[in-house]
Amino acid sequence: MRATKAIISVLATAALIVGLEVKWSADIPAIAPFLNPANGFWQNGDSKHIIKQRELKLDGLQGKVIIRYDEHMIPHIFAGNDHDLYYAQGYVTATDRLWQMDIQTRSASGRLAEVVGPKALGIDRHHRRMGMVYGAEKSINEMMKDPKLEVMIQAYTDGINAYIHSLWPRDYPLEFKLLGYKPEAWKPIDCAFLLKQMTETLAGGTQSPEMTNVLRKFGPDTTKDLFPDYPFREDPIIPEDTKWDFQALPLPKASADLLTTLVSPIDPQPKVEGLGSNNWAIAGSKTKSGYPILANDPHLNLTLPSIWFQVQLHAPGINVNGVSIPGAPGVIIGYNDKVSWGVTNVDADVLDYYQIKFRDSSRNEYWYKNKWNNTTKRVERIDVRNAETLFDTVVYTHHGPVVYETLAQRPEFKNNVPVACAVRWIAHERSKDLLAFYLLNRAQNYDDYRTALSQYSGPAQNFIFASADKDIAITVNGKFPLKYKDQGKFILDGSNPNDDWHGWIPFEQNPTAKNPARGFLSSANQSSTDTKYPYYLNWSFVPYERGKRINERLRVMTDATVDSMRSIQNDNYSIMAQDALPMMLDLLGKTNLNADQQIVLNHLKKWNKYYDANSLGASIFDTWWHKFYGMIWDDEFGGDGLVPPSRDRTVKLLLGEHSSKWIDNIKTPERETLPMLIVNSYKAAVDQLYKNHGKPGEAWEWGRVKSTYINHLGNVPGMGLGNFIAGGYGSSVNALIDGHGPSWRMVVQMGPTVQGYGILPGGQSGNPGSVYFNDMLPTWQAGQLQPLVFLHSATESSKRIVSTLTLSSK
Repeated sequence: MRATKAIISVLATAALIVGLEVKWSADIPAIAPFLNPANGFWQNGDSKHIIKQRELKLDGLQGKVIIRYDEHMIPHIFAGNDHDLYYAQGYVTATDRLWQMDIQTRSASGRLAEVVGPKALGIDRHHRRMGMVYGAEKSINEMMKDPKLEVMIQAYTDGINAYIHSLWPRDYPLEFKLLGYKPEAWKPIDCAFLLKQMTETLAGGTQSPEMTNVLRKFGPDTTKDLFPDYPFREDPIIPEDTKWDFQALPLPKASADLLTTLVSPIDPQPKVEGLGSNNWAIAGSKTKSGYPILANDPHLNLTLPSIWFQVQLHAPGINVNGVSIPGAPGVIIGYNDKVSWGVTNVDADVLDYYQIKFRDSSRNEYWYKNKWNNTTKRVERIDVRNAETLFDTVVYTHHGPVVYETLAQRPEFKNNVPVACAVRWIAHERSKDLLAFYLLNRAQNYDDYRTALSQYSGPAQNFIFASADKDIAITVNGKFPLKYKDQGKFILDGSNPNDDWHGWIPFEQNPTAKNPARGFLSSANQSSTDTKYPYYLNWSFVPYERGKRINERLRVMTDATVDSMRSIQNDNYSIMAQDALPMMLDLLGKTNLNADQQIVLNHLKKWNKYYDANSLGASIFDTWWHKFYGMIWDDEFGGDGLVPPSRDRTVKLLLGEHSSKWIDNIKTPERETLPMLIVNSYKAAVDQLYKNHGKPGEAWEWGRVKSTYINHLGNVPGMGLGNFIAGGYGSSVNALIDGHGPSWRMVVQMGPTVQGYGILPGGQSGNPGSVYFNDMLPTWQAGQLQPLVFLHSATESSKRIVSTLTLSSK
């Protein structure tokens, strides 16, 4: 009996040990390693004690590097040459953001399933089929041909690896311990993957499949009416009536027929409104100092850690301050002593889907130019944690990789013959975009800015510029395919050479403006130009409201200061409400309302049209608008893979098309009128607000009704900020909604002595156990900026410097 009990006890103990040591799923860490006092999460606690002087010896440095840290642990790196400068940048970035760099690279390269298991298989397969690896390989090969970039990338890589190789398991960032894997050596191509991921975020979406469905259902005339090529109201980035002093290239000939026989059930990356940005530059003629001021706040996913990493880089020929992307060398947005620059997304049409017809199930040949052409194939190996490895054969045409496939079931194709959609995408092109930032970081004037931009491909950005020479400029910049009008608005015919990309718009003919008479330039993702620009960039941009509000404020501004710019960045005013609300109230008229509805209406009539956190009017209008919008379009455009008409097109209908057929709900027996929809949507909005939030009061305030949050980058519960109260909205300058918003706010006062101001929504460190994980968050939430430390030598005195790290070769 005792022997039996002993055996049972031993087996139970063994089972417990095995259970604690094994990682059972991607969501549950192996408990024993995670709790191990020597190597587990306990080791990730970060002491507030700061070591004022440290020295490290590292393999591969050519000289001594001095890194001075300010009170937010932002590194200011001083090196004697480019190699050591980027080596040190790689080292300090990995020190703070290693897991972020690792997981984002895995995502871009389709390798998430290796560490999180089968649930990431769909993401990995999509990224492989979209050609992310294919594009990164082409780009890194191109970049490494340039001697300057080769030094930059290889040194940055070596610096990252110097940090990785110094780690013991106890030193691994917390997320590695949670997921139960260890960091791997960084490779130069990983820098390209980070750039491709940004391209996916900012230029990886399309509405062409949904628009093809619209075209097939409603026909060309209705599609043209509801989805016009230029918006109802616009305030373009390049000032209206700008003269184009170049001879435009002849445009390609359009296809004779629109493709309306889409057979592939594709589900592409959607375009997300709100993933935009603001930037502007105001001339010295309108500022108190007499020198230009530049502002930029890119709107991206808000995460902890932040998308951006602050850094100063100083070496012979360079002294630059701003933010970098963890995993890519250089400064992406920032300034030096002579120039400053910032970016917003262009949203150019640089991703097109082509319908491909294969000859047979072998997929060895596809129909193009009235003959069968050979495909090429690439086998993608996708390793999956705790599951079998997947081998996915991706077929390539001259357009690019085949992303989606199905069997044709239409009369024009034989049954059981595969028909597919291939993608042509700017991310597949050979490029050396890092060279643009290498040159921008060292730029001294407008000519240097233009030279730098000539090296940039994508994702296309509106590069705002200001200089100590008192120049301001903006360039709608990227590598833009030469297309016929609307090419890519719908799925294209992969067999018709007319639908190919036909070369590129020359860089010199990209839309640009310099020192306009009005004294300012700005962008907020709206249309790049007016309709006189001779080339097609896209048919759909972000609505004009943010750009309109920025320009309204800049136009009347005099004696502007940094605080004037900060005020605009935090502006919650709604041009959308200004346009739509008066007509909605007029149509509501003297409708008989019950007591509750009248109380709500009284609140709305007193609203100042600001989406402030404590505003009840913002909650009421926003709910009413969404109810009204749904009542207009849901009956015809709900489901079936259709995209509904834009907010801009809906405002046009509201203001001037009161007899439009779209007002009637085809699913009801009665014929609705616009006043009926206004009344019904208002009552439905009030009912929803009462149901969700009780009586009007604190619970109705906009900051409580809308969703605003900052999650952990890996959505690890408890490591993000979660929901918080804030103003702003997607159509206000302060475009803060859901998990999107200003990922970096920056204002730069140019002059004989430049001064930058900025703030991250979080902190420098990627370690949730660090006091620097979110120490800048309260300042960001308050809409404030901090003066940025910008040193001119390693020995310059500053009360804000709290620590110095000296690196030297072993």
